[in-house]
Amino acid sequence: MNIGFIGLGIMGKPMCKNLLKAGHRCTVYDIMDAAMDEAAAAGAIKSKSAAEAAGGKELVITMLPNSPHVRQVVMGENGIMNYMGEGCIFVDMSSIAPLVSKEIGAVLADKNIEMLDAPVSGGEPKAIDGTLSIMVGGKKEIYDKVKDVFLCMGSSAVYCGEIGAGNTTKLANQIVVALNIAACAEAFTLSKKAGVEPDLVFAALRGGLAGSVVMDAKVPMMLQGNDKPGFKIDLHIKDLNNALETGHGVGMGLPLTAHVLEMMQQLAGDGLGGKDHSVLVKYYEKMTGESLKL
Repeated sequence: MNIGFIGLGIMGKPMCKNLLKAGHRCTVYDIMDAAMDEAAAAGAIKSKSAAEAAGGKELVITMLPNSPHVRQVVMGENGIMNYMGEGCIFVDMSSIAPLVSKEIGAVLADKNIEMLDAPVSGGEPKAIDGTLSIMVGGKKEIYDKVKDVFLCMGSSAVYCGEIGAGNTTKLANQIVVALNIAACAEAFTLSKKAGVEPDLVFAALRGGLAGSVVMDAKVPMMLQGNDKPGFKIDLHIKDLNNALETGHGVGMGLPLTAHVLEMMQQLAGDGLGGKDHSVLVKYYEKMTGESLKL
């Protein structure tokens, strides 16, 4: 398939590389030349602008930081909506506010351009090995056309409903992940404070009901003192803010989400916003003086 791919960050670059490995032709754009050079080394075609990357393509994918970036790339000055032809499919794989997905989808529909919102979960490791979980909103028949492309980047691509449903599902995912990391940080710091080694607690808990994919991925990072970002605190703050905005929009409070968001905001204020979200454990380290690092 002839694909325009815009956004080659921590997630976008390996996702694009997996499309190339699967035999798709990818024309790429990113504001960082080094990211485009790396993609080009893997077989991509570099472009000088997002508009050039999108022009004349069957499928255009964006993987950008947040709602304003997607809105600007699609609908701003020199926006790609003016370069995608009728019948083109636009897939936004960024994690943004569902209402913005709906807004962009409505604008594109007036130009006979179909849109899917298809955010991902799994972080950089799963982006690299092509096992992301992809949550998709839009028309079912358009999802069916693109599903095989999704499965070049992920191990699952689940249809969730109309446009915006993908990002609503992703917000639910981000709430569960954030609260799970916070719970692990709190529980394992408690064990250390009470004199029980956290690696032994980890070995005991991971096979039981408390065990989870999040625990298996993030507690070893806490124990190793590894804060290399698979998913940054700053990005999780963005997602939880979108979750609160969405919750307030439908008349629902999210008290647990709000509390963990405040914890993350404190860490960002301490200069840790660019670190992996597993550094939530630092919140408890600062509180108790206990470090989980072995």
